[in-house]
Formats: sequence, C-alpha cells, structure tokens
Amino acid sequence: METIGKYKVVRELGKGATATVYLCDDPDFDRQVAVKVISFGQDCAAMSRRMRKLFKNEGMVSRRLDHPNIVRVFDAVVEEKFAYLAMEYVDGFSLEQHCRIDKLLPMHRVIGIIFKCCMALDSAYRQGIIHRDIKPANIMVAANDEAKIADFGLALNMNKDLDRDSTFIMGVGSPAYMSPEQIKGYPLNQKTDLYSLGVVLFQLLTGRLPFRAANQATLVYRIINTDAPAVTALNPNLPEGLNAILRRALEKDLYSRYRNGAEFAKDLSAVRYQILEEDETAQDTRHFEMLRKLDFFTEFENIELWEVLRVSVWRQVSPNVAIICEGERNKMFGIIISGCVEVSIEGKALCRLGPSEPIGEVAFMHPANDQRFATVVTLEPTLFLEINASALSLSSEELLERMRNVLLARMIRRMREVNKIAAAQGQPAVQVGTGSLSGLKTSRPGGLDLELAPM
Repeated sequence: METIGKYKVVRELGKGATATVYLCDDPDFDRQVAVKVISFGQDCAAMSRRMRKLFKNEGMVSRRLDHPNIVRVFDAVVEEKFAYLAMEYVDGFSLEQHCRIDKLLPMHRVIGIIFKCCMALDSAYRQGIIHRDIKPANIMVAANDEAKIADFGLALNMNKDLDRDSTFIMGVGSPAYMSPEQIKGYPLNQKTDLYSLGVVLFQLLTGRLPFRAANQATLVYRIINTDAPAVTALNPNLPEGLNAILRRALEKDLYSRYRNGAEFAKDLSAVRYQILEEDETAQDTRHFEMLRKLDFFTEFENIELWEVLRVSVWRQVSPNVAIICEGERNKMFGIIISGCVEVSIEGKALCRLGPSEPIGEVAFMHPANDQRFATVVTLEPTLFLEINASALSLSSEELLERMRNVLLARMIRRMREVNKIAAAQGQPAVQVGTGSLSGLKTSRPGGLDLELAPM
C-alpha cells in the first residue's frame, strides 16, 4: 500500500490476526502517525460486523480520552471493505518484549511505568471508559519510559445503557490477564482494569504470570479460586512492600481491591522511593556472565540461567563464617562463585570445596528430611550464590529438572570419591573365582553377614 486515505505509507510496523499497522506521514500536520488497517473479510459476515463495531468503538472512545499516557487517536474512517485508524505514533517498544525472565526491565523502571498506567486508567474511568483488555502488548513505552496505553477497541462505555451497548461483548480480553469477575461474565467496573494491570506488574517483576496452567480450563479455575504467590517468593530481591500492593491489586473480592488507579499509584510511589534508581542491567549481565563461566552451569540454557539469577541472592561472606550448621533445619543451598569452604562433621574436617561447587544440596534434594548433618565454614572471603528453595520450586519445570539433575550428578560424584576413600581403609576383598554367585558369602566389618542368594 502506498497511501491509506490521505496518509502516505512509510513502512509496515506490525501485523496481527485482524489488523496491520503502518507508519505514515500526515500531510496536514507534518507529523508521523501510526495507521491501523482492518479488512472486513467476505467469508464471515458475522465476524466482519463484529470487527466493524469494535473499530467504530475504538475510534469513538479513544478520541474522548486526552491523557499523556494514553495513545491519542486523530482520525477514524470506516469504509465498506476496510477501516483505518490514525493514531499517535509511539517510537518505542511494548511491554510484551520485557515479560521473559531474561528480558526483565530494572525494578524502578517497571514501577515507574505501571504508576503512569494507573493514572491513565484513572483518567479513562473518570470519562466513563473501561479498557477491558489491559495486557503487556497493549502498553507501549516511549522515550523516558513514558507509558502509552493503546487499543481501546474492546473498551466499555459506562455512560451507555449496557443492555443496548453493541460494543459490550461478554468475555472479551486475554484470559491470563482477565479478572475473576470478567471470566464469570459479571458486570464490570474500573477495578477489572486494575486487576489486569496487577497481573502485568507481577509478570514484569518475576518473568511469569501469577496463575499458570497447562490448559485454559485449569487456568480459569485458578484465577477464580486460588491466590497468587508472593512476588518475593519468586524474586527474593524485590522489596517486601510489593507483596501487599499486588495482593490488593489481585484481590478476588472487589471490595478489598483498589478502588481506583490513583490509590494503586499512591502505594507504588511509596515503594518506589525506597528503591535506588540505578541501572541494574549492567550488574545482571555481569552476574550472568560469571555464572556462564562456572562448570556447574555448563548444561544450563541461557534462559534457565536468568531464572537462577531471579531466584538467588549474591552474598559476600567473610572468612570463618558458618554458612550451614549441623542440626539446623532448612532447605537453603547454593553455589560457591569464588573462595573456599570447609565441610565438617562433629568437629572433624570432611573436605574443602571451591568455585562451582554446591553446598547444602543434600537437605534440598531430600524428599522428607531437611535437617543438616554437616557444617560449612568459609576459609577465605567467599562469594556465595544463595538459591531460594521456595522460589525455585515455583520456577519453570525445565529449570527444576535441570537443577535437580546437575545436583544429583554432583552428589553421585562425591559419593564415589567417599567410597574410594572408605575402600582404601577397608579390609582386603574376598577373591572371587569365575564360578556361580550362588551361595557366595561375604562379611563386612562389624559382624554383619550378607549372602547373595540366587533369584
């Protein structure tokens, strides 16, 4: 396409299931705009009618909204076979690009962006508009982290009679981000958007959704009936104050959820002042590269290493400090990044471990007993990667399986070394001939006789 109405096409920006967006020049105002084009298919008249209504709705709703954090709509034209919407061009990225565990934005940036979204939704509600499809793909971020909420095509106009509102379609939205009342098909108010924004915040901070399932039926059940895990359980580096904010944003009880975006924003601002506004990306990259070089993590995929970073705490430990003590009960474990530790049992040294070696893994791996049977003390300044077992248990199945397999392989290797030492101090072995094993009798120190009987 060379032109769309009066707009001259520069290039295609993106293409979805129902629309294509182009970067265009606006000849009347000497500016660039994003033009969204929808073609009405001939094969499904009902779908075309539905898309036509949604498109008209987006044009009408968006032109009523005037807020710096909502994408402005300049023009909406509906033709017989297609329609197009000319809107503010946001030169930036969508939050969808930063939902993966290995692509997360620094925490202070996330909170600042969501704060602006809260205020935008608050402004929209004051105009009687509910978005109903808040998700990362519908939140653009321009320069200076200026958030821009887009795609009001599914918006609900609260000022109309809902029974006659042709744009009110039950169940619209993206299931993973839908509120319990939206899934149930109950009447909606502004709190449904705040719930969805809470899901987005949760995902941007942890790299995963608060509710996950293998199929949509199970997902719907969990959204309606179960509580989301605490974000600090998934990322121990997050401030504790975020737990209360997300718990309130994701409340199933409407009376306990945030009443409006301003309330949500106020709580976020209180937490944001407690966070140092430093670029954590460089530190994260440095830590990632350190792990990548360790022998322990050789078999880990890159995305699994990023998950490890999110569920871990880096600790610089002085010499002669006990990291683990006999008799304690916990499942804490970790990996030595640099330095050296001594492992002892009842005051007797067992071994010394250096970089890339795990410690505390036995209690973590044991299915029923988390008691410590050894003490681990640092012999020199030691950098220790402490992995939060609770957070790890909520991580991806791929990471859990990889971690358990690598730890098990290390435990078996150590057990073999111990067996060699024990064998070196043992009695000479019985000389076995080439005959049958039937009836062979062996003896172990301590008087315990074992006999291998034929099957």
